[in-house]
Amino acid sequence: MLTKEHELLRETLRSFSEKELKPLAREIDETESFHPEVFKKIGHLGLLGVTVSETYGGGGMDVLAATLAMEEFGRVCASTALSYLAHSILCVNNIYSNGNEEQKKKYLPSLCSGEALGAMAMTEPGFGSDAMGMETKAVKDGKFYRLTGRKMFITNGTVADTLVVYARTGEAEGDRKVSSFIVEKDFEGFSVGKKLSKLGMRGSPTAELIFEDCPVPESNVLGRLHQGISQMKKTLDIERITISGISIGIAQAALEDSLSYAKDRKQFKTPIIEFQLVQKMIADMYTGLQASRQLTYHAAAVASRGEKATLLACACKVYASEIATQACLHAIQILGGYGYCKDYNVERYLRDAKLMEIGAGTSEVQRIIIAKELAQIGLK
Repeated sequence: MLTKEHELLRETLRSFSEKELKPLAREIDETESFHPEVFKKIGHLGLLGVTVSETYGGGGMDVLAATLAMEEFGRVCASTALSYLAHSILCVNNIYSNGNEEQKKKYLPSLCSGEALGAMAMTEPGFGSDAMGMETKAVKDGKFYRLTGRKMFITNGTVADTLVVYARTGEAEGDRKVSSFIVEKDFEGFSVGKKLSKLGMRGSPTAELIFEDCPVPESNVLGRLHQGISQMKKTLDIERITISGISIGIAQAALEDSLSYAKDRKQFKTPIIEFQLVQKMIADMYTGLQASRQLTYHAAAVASRGEKATLLACACKVYASEIATQACLHAIQILGGYGYCKDYNVERYLRDAKLMEIGAGTSEVQRIIIAKELAQIGLK
């Protein structure tokens, strides 16, 4: 499934991650710190716009390449991987896929180089899974749209220079018309609210965003007016596939640490890898990891061909995320008391993994979508 180019990319990503991310991972988690210089280094690799044409400074690669990047970053530092996803997929790929030529030329080069950081704002304080219930409004005022509302749980919210923001543009009450807008951090009426302190992914800044009569130029409507919902669905498919890469990376790290520990740790003068119940956990971790990896790569390949991937995106997202959490629980069990302590990394893996069952649509929502898709299109 992987081409020679994908294999070479994986090698590059593995080398970069081991050298640049792994030494910082514990500090990033413990201090809840964000390192913009890391993103500039990723930009030098041409990966901040991994799916963007080289014309705009991107990597010119596909969804599978983006998934590999998430996996390798997620293996050593899931916080960096999550912020990378919000930047490269939710913002950069969104602008590349839906923007006009003027918007691409204006925003993509700086986003691809790392001069600017990106985010997407969709979720609201009272509307998470029910994204269509959003209350943020954009009202036409001459050559501007004035945005009013609040967004919540926005990854990169405190550090983003450029944001893709979804807002209602229908005039009638209950009108479900939604549009997306490119918002710059210096626009009047835009501000960052509370930065959220989280269980895991602590080095990926998450915040509330506030829009108070924020004027956005008409030229910053992303794509066509009222096309926000279709854009959102397409972006969510790509997000769910690529975020599955982070789950795979976390599960891979949990398995690697468990296997290494089990081979060295002795109980009753015997390495615990010889104990059948430990073997069962490691075997289950490996099997789940390989199954989730192959499902996710298949979904990424389908999306890379430009085909609809909603069903596969939801399937790999729910499966890979739950496999990651279970792998981390097994890892803690194998390491015993050490696994519960911060001297080892597996407790961080577990805290990071749990978000994968919530972000980009909860596991419950994924199952609903899967059932609805199957009812509509049937099995193939």
